[in-house]
Amino acid sequence: MTIEVGDRIPDATLMQLTDKGPAPVKTSEYFAGRKIVVFALPGAFTPTCSNQHLPGFIQNADTIKAKGVDEIACLSVNDAFVMGAWGKAQGAGGKVTMLGDGNGDFTKALGLGFDGSGFGMGMRSQRYSMLVEDGVVKSLNMEPAGGKAEVSGAENMLKQL
Repeated sequence: MTIEVGDRIPDATLMQLTDKGPAPVKTSEYFAGRKIVVFALPGAFTPTCSNQHLPGFIQNADTIKAKGVDEIACLSVNDAFVMGAWGKAQGAGGKVTMLGDGNGDFTKALGLGFDGSGFGMGMRSQRYSMLVEDGVVKSLNMEPAGGKAEVSGAENMLKQL
């Protein structure tokens, strides 16, 4: 079952790279009482993700946050080390929080995974963005198949805020 607008975010533990190493991020605590834009993508360092999706949110971070958003989070089925390195390479620090869903547990619970085995990538996340307020999905923007980040991109999210 795929998560829908009005549903609560499922309980899961994501990972974030900190100065002290990987740290758990419990979704029940992370989303509680906050307004968060989260966007997910198939993989760190992949072309569309690196050239369009993440850069759009980094470039628009101040404008998004000025509309009352507490945090912007980038999620991928990668480990915290990869997400941390990718965020550093892209200049995401202070603008976009990089979260790893290494085992894909959160992605599976959302019903938003896909099998990328044909490309040697294993189970991955579909490309999407969503606005979550106090743990409840307020908008969900699923990207159609293909190598673009338009429906799920920062510009479309800005229109919804």
